[in-house]
Amino acid sequence: MDDHHHHHHHDGPIEIGATAAKVVIGLLIAIGVLIVGAAIWLWPSSQHIDIPLPMQNAGGGAVQTEAGTVVYQDVGPCGSSSQGKVFLDRPEPPRTSGYNCQRSVIAIESGPHKGSHTLFEVAPGPGQPDLAAGDKLRVIRQADPSGVPLYSFEDYARGLPLTLIALAFVVVVVAVARWRGLRAVLGLGLAFAVLVVFMLPALLDGKPAIPVALVAGAAILYAVLYLAHGVNLRTSSALLGTLTSMLVAALLSWVALKITHLTGFSEEQNTNVATYLQHVSITGLLLAGFIIGSLGVLNDVTITQASAAFELAALDRSASRREIFTAAMRVGRDHIASTVYTLVLAYAGGALPLLLLFSVAGRSFRDVLTGDAVGIEIARSCVGGIALALSVPLTTAIAVVLARPFGGRPTPPPRHARHARA
Repeated sequence: MDDHHHHHHHDGPIEIGATAAKVVIGLLIAIGVLIVGAAIWLWPSSQHIDIPLPMQNAGGGAVQTEAGTVVYQDVGPCGSSSQGKVFLDRPEPPRTSGYNCQRSVIAIESGPHKGSHTLFEVAPGPGQPDLAAGDKLRVIRQADPSGVPLYSFEDYARGLPLTLIALAFVVVVVAVARWRGLRAVLGLGLAFAVLVVFMLPALLDGKPAIPVALVAGAAILYAVLYLAHGVNLRTSSALLGTLTSMLVAALLSWVALKITHLTGFSEEQNTNVATYLQHVSITGLLLAGFIIGSLGVLNDVTITQASAAFELAALDRSASRREIFTAAMRVGRDHIASTVYTLVLAYAGGALPLLLLFSVAGRSFRDVLTGDAVGIEIARSCVGGIALALSVPLTTAIAVVLARPFGGRPTPPPRHARHARA
């Protein structure tokens, strides 16, 4: 392969060992077939799962929510008979009451009572909504046993602001990273689709968590990496490194949960799952969370390593595989150091309210760290960190093998060619 030809195809395979390339491509195709087969085997059945009791409406079905806006707000005596009922114009005046509360008149803006109003009386206190005129809400619509419609507060309506934040994210990513940014955003959409269409229903169906998380994770990696970085050997070496590291993360997660006896019951949502969806394993859910949680950081590191190895191989064609590996590992060590901070600080940030509660409980620091809630975050950070550190030499080795052919030390290019390229 002459130097001129190589220079024009800088993004493609550089000085590639044909056998190594075939092995990697063959491996990735085989893994892809295996993933498809496993996905078919683990695909969730269409069985119906009853809605858990606290999430039902009075009739036993799913809770219906409608749009509403606070049109009037004051503080006055509680006890109006219009509380939660539908009325057209004004609420009934309150009966004599010993205490005051926030009274909010809500205009109902969707559903069968669109155009009518309802009244919410909220006694001030922690956890209660602090409504103000103009607030957009989601309100729950149900009926009492005699069929009279009743409304209650569900949550603030966040559709528009969240859409604007998501749009700003897409616009900035695409403006800075252009087509590659757009492809990365599409990959993110695909990743979300895999979680919603396959992983969550399969876990709900009681399928084994580790295979489900591995199949979902691998499918996400194939889609995200090839979409964002193109179908080439550089991306393939990163993909192979990430898949192997994900397996390591799965194994480590399983061992960590086994030896630490972490249950996950310190988190309210896990306790709810255990109570209402008894066929779903909480340990399995934790494991799946560990595996999927480690993917983003792994992906970031492996792509950098693969790129570094290919670039170094292209820059100095006289360098041996060992020299390229050593140079790429120097880049990798810096990356590990910075990414480990990212990983641990991200989890610490998530656990801040928890640490705050423990700090006022007067418990010993050791008890706090080894408790279930903080223990999960520590185990998650450490498992992610180990998988991350191992992914660097692994991916670098794969990329170096692909960026340099086997069989002797490469010959240095002619002197003039080196000057021309510099």
